[in-house]
Amino acid sequence: MEKKLLMTPGPTPVPESVLLSMARPVIHHRHPEFRGVLKEVRELLKYLFETKQEVIVLASSGTGAMEGAVSNTLCRGDRVLVVEAGKFGERWSDIARAFGLEVEQIEVPWGKAVSAKQVKSMLEKGQHRAVLMQASETSTGVRHPVKEIADYTRASDTLLIVDGITAVGVFPIPFDEWGLDVLVTGSQKALMLPPGLAFACLSEKAWKAKDKSDLPCYYFDFAKERKNLETNQTSYTPAISLIMGLQEALRRIKETGLEKVFAEVALMAKATREAMQAMGLKLYAPDSPSEAVTAVLVPGGIDAGQVVKIMRDKHGIAITGGQDQAKGKIFRVAHMGYISRGDIVAMIAALEQTLTELGHSFPSGHGVQKATELLA
Repeated sequence: MEKKLLMTPGPTPVPESVLLSMARPVIHHRHPEFRGVLKEVRELLKYLFETKQEVIVLASSGTGAMEGAVSNTLCRGDRVLVVEAGKFGERWSDIARAFGLEVEQIEVPWGKAVSAKQVKSMLEKGQHRAVLMQASETSTGVRHPVKEIADYTRASDTLLIVDGITAVGVFPIPFDEWGLDVLVTGSQKALMLPPGLAFACLSEKAWKAKDKSDLPCYYFDFAKERKNLETNQTSYTPAISLIMGLQEALRRIKETGLEKVFAEVALMAKATREAMQAMGLKLYAPDSPSEAVTAVLVPGGIDAGQVVKIMRDKHGIAITGGQDQAKGKIFRVAHMGYISRGDIVAMIAALEQTLTELGHSFPSGHGVQKATELLA
């Protein structure tokens, strides 16, 4: 029987205890038992986001929270600054245009991080109602300098709206301390759940902007959701089983402690990057790599799609390729959520065999040796 290993940057593996929680009989979402679950989840989400603010829970993918972040805080014709450094930066622009906003982009080469000075310079040139950016650009494996950018926006009227879908629970991004205005994430990354839940946290400045917003929203009305959450309820039928699994996943994170979670993810990321380089491979984002996912350039003459296919079909390990302009050029592996040190070593060993089969020449075993040295 083939054992499969999921190491894509979303979805990620789900712990057995979380699966068991989701397998419990479905309860009614208006009954006291579910209210008790949601009450605990609310407090645990505040711990995860490092905030005193309410964290909105939605039955959607992370993109739903991204859309809600725009529709709840901005007005028709507002000018926004979007950091476009990959596929998901482009998604911010698409969402903003769909709501009739004026979009100005900072176009950053894929594989590179935006500089805080670039953002500051653009903000000084024009009146921007918000900056829309990723903390971790999943398509390229880049980590952006959110804290430094927040230093510019915190004391201004400009909102800082951050996609933390592969950042929350991966590396420190303390919402209150850094002074972010909106931070969103999804369930299928570091939260160790299947896809289907999205989360959004808003600052007091963002809630005041919500009062003035004239963009349409119904299902993604954050004010309505916050009002209901305060009574341990949701506005509409929630994803009950996912929320029961969320309760267990968040308990696991808190029992471990955020600092230990961050340190473990950072160690696995470092081991992965250095193992790749030991195999003669180049990183796609060498200067500002994300701890969530490592993007790797394939050697000349090799299609990244073949690497992904052999890893999946022959070794039972799911990784993923590049998107758009990076398609065929890179593969991506995750090291967040319910991924262990042993998973990293197994993935490196299988990758060594895959690359050898595809004709890439390098000293056999060097990747595994480097990974095990760092993880020991």
